[in-house]
Amino acid sequence: MEGGAGRGLECQKIMDGKASNRNGLEKKIPSCCLKAKASAPELEAKCHSTVVSGWFSDSQSCSGKCRKMVYFNNPMWPGEVHSIKVEKILYKEKSEYQEVLVFESSTYGKVLVLDGIVQLTEKDECAYQEMITHLPLCSIPSPKRVLVVGGGDGGVLREISRHSSVDYIDICEIDKMVIDVSRKFFPELAVGFEDPRVHLHVGDAIEFLRQAPEGKYDVIIVDSSDPVGPAQELVEKPFFETIARALRPGGVLCNMAESMWLHTHLIEDMISICRETFKGSVHYAWASVPTYPSGVIGFILCATEGPPVDFVNPINPIEKVEGAVNHKRELRFYNSEVHSAAFALPAFLKREVSLLRDTGAPAVVALNAAKATFNNPSRGFQD
Repeated sequence: MEGGAGRGLECQKIMDGKASNRNGLEKKIPSCCLKAKASAPELEAKCHSTVVSGWFSDSQSCSGKCRKMVYFNNPMWPGEVHSIKVEKILYKEKSEYQEVLVFESSTYGKVLVLDGIVQLTEKDECAYQEMITHLPLCSIPSPKRVLVVGGGDGGVLREISRHSSVDYIDICEIDKMVIDVSRKFFPELAVGFEDPRVHLHVGDAIEFLRQAPEGKYDVIIVDSSDPVGPAQELVEKPFFETIARALRPGGVLCNMAESMWLHTHLIEDMISICRETFKGSVHYAWASVPTYPSGVIGFILCATEGPPVDFVNPINPIEKVEGAVNHKRELRFYNSEVHSAAFALPAFLKREVSLLRDTGAPAVVALNAAKATFNNPSRGFQD
């Protein structure tokens, strides 16, 4: 992902080193990077546009006479950066769509980076993969047909495979290189592709969804990149409309929804669109993922009109799914308590995102009110 906010911040002193940017055009390597490389030959394996002197930092460059580091204002998280100590770069290539980088870190294990943005690390991938999968799958009884949009590392597939009720899994990933790299460097995630229920489609997810039969899926999980550039389409109303069409009545969507610390404007827009598109409940949940910007990632969960879905209270708890604990590997982050807690929202988020001040869809509100009335003897009812 490249933004224009940092243009003009390149080093003023440029040596003869050259490299290619994501569009295949030749660009010069900042002299500070070349100097660091020349002064410490052992850093040869760590030389990369986002790795200086053994530290990975997204979109970094230098200013003035290279006296100090200045970081690009990434449009998704301006004014901040998170660095990870690099032991060794394992892979770096450009696919048709993006740059793919894998390195071994000192504290987070192997790290997958796309266009300079950390996608996952071995240490904390469990939080994201488990939450984006089990929040929707545990919210409806016996899900059977699931679609994954993106998710080329295979982690979401690995988590779906814990659910014995699922009998068919489609995944549409646009970049085959991500799949191949994951199979080579992240086999503990890519094991998800080995499930015989998985049907892999390499191509554009928007077109794939347009061709999908109406009401085909019980659950759709959108594990997409940040909504910058081409991925912007994945947070716009036409895309959500194609998803709603592909879901059966009472079917659910779980969509990555950025950080509440950084992107309340995006969250507001996405919830507004989803409220217009999905006639069932719409909720926002969150989880802690240390290597993502601000250490937090969010999810929007939506249900189509049909059997009401109460996302907050899992109706299909993973603890009761046969064989789930021993499947592939034991769960490390998700459980039913974490599921419900993920929907507890901070006061500032409710203030800044007005659509989060109520509990969501009228159907769920009415259902919860009916439960409360039924269980309150003072209102004339008994359990």
